[in-house]
Amino acid sequence: MTKLLLIDDNQAVLNFLRIMFLQKGKYDVHILQDSAQAYKLLLENKYDVLLLDMDMPEVTGIDILNHIKKHSIDITTIVLTGVEDIDLAVSAMKLGTFDYILKPIDENKLTETVDTAIEKRELAKTGYEIDYRQRMKDSKYADVFKDIITCDPEMFRIFHLVEKFAETNNSILIWGESGSGKELIARAIHSISSRRGKKFVAVNAGNFAQELFSSEFFGHEKGAFTGALRDKTGFIEEANEGTLFLDEIGELPLPVQVKLLRVLQEQEFYKLGSTKNIQTDVRIIAATNKNLFEEIKKGNFRKDLFFRLNINAIELPSLRERKCDIDLLANYFLKQFNARYGKNIVKISEPVLKLLHSYPFPGNVRELMNIINSAIIVESSDELKKKSLPSYFLSGDNHFVTIDDDNIPVSLTELEKEHIQKVLIHTNNNHTKAAQILGISRVNLLAKIKKYNLSQS
Repeated sequence: MTKLLLIDDNQAVLNFLRIMFLQKGKYDVHILQDSAQAYKLLLENKYDVLLLDMDMPEVTGIDILNHIKKHSIDITTIVLTGVEDIDLAVSAMKLGTFDYILKPIDENKLTETVDTAIEKRELAKTGYEIDYRQRMKDSKYADVFKDIITCDPEMFRIFHLVEKFAETNNSILIWGESGSGKELIARAIHSISSRRGKKFVAVNAGNFAQELFSSEFFGHEKGAFTGALRDKTGFIEEANEGTLFLDEIGELPLPVQVKLLRVLQEQEFYKLGSTKNIQTDVRIIAATNKNLFEEIKKGNFRKDLFFRLNINAIELPSLRERKCDIDLLANYFLKQFNARYGKNIVKISEPVLKLLHSYPFPGNVRELMNIINSAIIVESSDELKKKSLPSYFLSGDNHFVTIDDDNIPVSLTELEKEHIQKVLIHTNNNHTKAAQILGISRVNLLAKIKKYNLSQS
């Protein structure tokens, strides 16, 4: 059942609303007349929707909205008030209010608003999960992939491929651009494999200078070289009986490639400074963003090592090849960074989503994550807007669109203002109908009317 919390200093209003929603048989209704208790109640209990009066003594509706935002409380708020105050509506909207309803309360309108709020809340929370479960219904390991956010058919095909490869002990080579999720796939393989109870060690081969890599990779004995003051366990020994993930395998120096080949062929290696061979049982998963065929031709990568690693191959698509995931990922990161920074940005604006879809994302998912992260830090409203995006991302964008009729460049702001005015005229200034046509909340519409100083005649 949907859990409703009703806060109002008028007991008669609370009684009316409580009976109204209980009669519908699908709500678990809680009421609170003393708004001073709201802080503790919201922190200690989990509710889905809050119906909140604004004009209350001691602790006002705005106070409660600030509390919700400060503590990142996951609740959808609908404001109830006896006065049509645009300033109040704007303040409530900035604090994450879903909608704004005037008293006396229209029962049908309130019910419709609550149902819409719940529907959007459920879609945001479970829409992806429902789709994911449907696509993975035949999988024994669906939970392993739940952190890889996607609705792309090719990615689901890869998930099923991963399941088959993971159940063997073969080496696996993952091909994909930087930031496309190669390590997430490697971790999924390890989690499905018989080695899942052992260590997963991830190493980026491009992070080590050639002279240091052998020591880090294979370990060394005390005194093996100047500065070797104690024995050191290398990555291979650390990952024994588990999985060693080698990202950017194309960066491995040739001398290290020879030693890695021996590990794959003989399951043994030598520490630097030692003549004693060490037996190992480690599964190697390698990944590359380079064309290894070209590297082999150039003499930068050993052909025999390539064939040892490439027993099973997985090729990950870039983000620009799975554009259906952009909205999904952007909203996932929005929620993630909202929680991290204590923000309450409820949506990403359409102009921002349009820009994201037109961008080629050379850095793939990682770059999208960084863009959203940066924008959330800057954004001060409840909607992620274009002005908050990183300057490098905006530098190549044309900030104007063209009206086909007269070929006059018009800013997006002017277009929005003109369109809202036309819709208001069409609806005879009915704010509820206009908001529905525009696809925005009534609160958002009131804010735009004030912002653009639109005529309400």
